[in-house]
Amino acid sequence: MNGLTEAAVRLDREDELASFRRRFRIPPGPDGKSSVYLCGNSLGLQPADTEATVLGLLEDWGRYGVEGHFRGERPWMPYHEQFAEPLAALAGALPAEVVCMNTLTVNLHLMMVSFYQPSNDRFRILIEKPAFPSDRYAVDSQARFHGLDPDDALIEVSPREGETVIRDADILEIIETRGDSIALVMLPGVQYYSGQRFDMEAITVAARKKGCRVGWDMAHAIGNVPLSLHDWGADFAVWCSYKYLNSGPGAVAGCFIHERHGSDPALPRFAGWWGHDKGSRFHMGPVFRPSPGAEGWQLSNPPILSMAPLIPSLHLFMDARMDRLTEKSRRLTGWLEELLKGRLSDRVEILTPAAHSQRGCQLSLRMLSGRPSGREVFERLTSAGVIVDWREPDVIRVAPVPLYNSFDDVRRFVGHLEEATS
Repeated sequence: MNGLTEAAVRLDREDELASFRRRFRIPPGPDGKSSVYLCGNSLGLQPADTEATVLGLLEDWGRYGVEGHFRGERPWMPYHEQFAEPLAALAGALPAEVVCMNTLTVNLHLMMVSFYQPSNDRFRILIEKPAFPSDRYAVDSQARFHGLDPDDALIEVSPREGETVIRDADILEIIETRGDSIALVMLPGVQYYSGQRFDMEAITVAARKKGCRVGWDMAHAIGNVPLSLHDWGADFAVWCSYKYLNSGPGAVAGCFIHERHGSDPALPRFAGWWGHDKGSRFHMGPVFRPSPGAEGWQLSNPPILSMAPLIPSLHLFMDARMDRLTEKSRRLTGWLEELLKGRLSDRVEILTPAAHSQRGCQLSLRMLSGRPSGREVFERLTSAGVIVDWREPDVIRVAPVPLYNSFDDVRRFVGHLEEATS
């Protein structure tokens, strides 16, 4: 056993969360052994209890038919309510401020209906560059919907020349100098391409001080980094559940709406019957009366089959606790960074900030010139049973997820990367 293997064995032995790995299904590699799966930033692994949860739901459907809305272990009528407390814990919110519904970009559009109300003087949207395409398409189309030219309405903040991440100070300067014209600050908690974690509290406080509404895309943040959306005072946040929340492809998304808005029935919104007040929803009247809190933004009745996989995943989070996951993430990703710098600094550049406070578990890697191209390295890794992901034009994203990845996964990845870059 070489020194690196010994170190991985020791670190895994010391890991108090190591047993959680056994509660997930890890895809096999080409040799039949477990693959090196470091792609939870794109699609989380399937919890071992997911199959039984979904099959139990199908069994209830077969046994009860429409009566499943009121019968069975988890009746469908109040089904979405069971997610409020665990999601609130992960989002740093009150249970009434969160709801499972729709998909991420649908929720973003619904939130912008309420929180992007441009005027002649205040009409701009602050967004990062490069933003995740779906976010960019959404804000672009919302500006056009209001009759605005996106070239004028959007303010895009980029990394400085020669740098790989956006400085929080540059965002704060834009808010300070141009905030009077900004209707909405719309940024990600963790940037999809670089893996950078923004100072969400400072940005939110500064933007609200200037009178801007603040929304966050938490797709790469929830379940990855600690959040305090309520205390920070964000107006809204949206996220998907198939990355760090491990709920399967296309799983139901989630939404946060601060309590100061949840009791305001006059706030503009698109309405649907599942957002109607529960006490009179089935009176079938023509006048919409929103439920208090985030539930008042629901449209249709919940997609129960899409929600079911979220149950075992959130149980795992509650068992593991986000504070312990954050500490393991610090050690796991820190060790990956240490090995990359110690063994591959002449071949690989890390785009993601080194400070743990400025990142989650994702490291974005770029191959240095004179080596095999990034795309070629990615394909070699895939052929070897290493599951990471590629983002154009030149980045391999690697995410050692503390809920199920091990220090030995990190060791194996670095070994395969050494071979792939030779």
